Amino acid sequence: MFSLGSITFVGDFDNFGAGTVAEDLRKTPPQRILVVMTRRLGDVLLVTPLIRSIKQAWPCAGLDVLVFEGTEGFLLGNPDISRLITVPQRPGWRRQLGLVARLLRRYDLAVSALPSDRAVLYAWLAGRRRIALLDRGPRWKQSLLSAWAPFDNMATHTVRMNLRLAELLGIAPVSEVVVGWKADDEAGLLQKLPDDWFSMPYAVLHVYPKFPYKMWRASGWSALAQWLAYQGIRVALTGSAAPDELAYVESVCRMLPASALNLAGQLSLAENACLVNRSRLYVGPDTALTHMAAALGVPTVALYGPSNPVKWSPWPKDFAPDRNPFEMHGAQRVGNVMLVQGEGSCAPCFEEGCERHVNSFSDCLQRLPPQAVIAAAQLMLESPAHRRI
Repeated sequence: MFSLGSITFVGDFDNFGAGTVAEDLRKTPPQRILVVMTRRLGDVLLVTPLIRSIKQAWPCAGLDVLVFEGTEGFLLGNPDISRLITVPQRPGWRRQLGLVARLLRRYDLAVSALPSDRAVLYAWLAGRRRIALLDRGPRWKQSLLSAWAPFDNMATHTVRMNLRLAELLGIAPVSEVVVGWKADDEAGLLQKLPDDWFSMPYAVLHVYPKFPYKMWRASGWSALAQWLAYQGIRVALTGSAAPDELAYVESVCRMLPASALNLAGQLSLAENACLVNRSRLYVGPDTALTHMAAALGVPTVALYGPSNPVKWSPWPKDFAPDRNPFEMHGAQRVGNVMLVQGEGSCAPCFEEGCERHVNSFSDCLQRLPPQAVIAAAQLMLESPAHRRI
């Protein structure tokens, strides 16, 4: 019997092939390893603890990672990775055949951190031994794998869920979410900042999530920035170069103090990491940059509405993998992360906005008062869990 969060499975774990795979790998350590994470940017970042666990277990092995094109940014400076392989989300048959040729039985071990058909097939193609997270069915996917672990999409944090694969391999789990960059990234950031930027404390505000249903209202960001300015803390706004995002961030910036710096569309992910790493405070919604800030140990205020905080909360720096960081309901602080949940008894509803599609808004977040976010920011500034630069 073993547990995933609050869910207990009864049976012999060896039925999933764990004992055999772990024993085989102890006898013959893998020399080439592939990790498959073909999903969104935040998912790619949250698989880095598993990658680090594998690399520390077999430091001499070459470790490649397969991701969707456009999601590799967080991995570019990761010292655990030998090579990044990217594939379009909808590849044509020529690209698909080319990828098959690159993968086919090239690896001693292939690990899929997703239960999707496509990810499991990539692992099957690539690895002489292959393991994955799986839903209980269908049987055909089980037959492609040397071992598998049951996937829990509700009651287990994503970091802990991924680390079930470390257990499957018989290696020690490492829960560190890895954010890396190079000296060139720091130099690039400095060229884009005012000369005196680091002479005063600053906060980073990420005001635009990928989907509107995770969005807080613009007037709330304005009130927060005004309060920060009164505390002697300037603000920098981050964002991607997507046209809708640039337009929204610019509209918010016009509502902020004159000292606010709009960096949307100007920074790479690595440069964003350098910027956030030196900040006094980060505030953002359920988005990849919020996970990054938490991983860096920056005092982080995370604004959550319909999202499941048990599974998708930011992983606080130095948090042990023996339990989930956050519970389902309420404002909560764990380490360097303060999670502020949207108002209403329906939160979290796990839906994509009140109209049930990604472009709708969530009332729980739209009604979230600035005072609640300001109180959280004040708490994190007065008692940060990690002392920043």
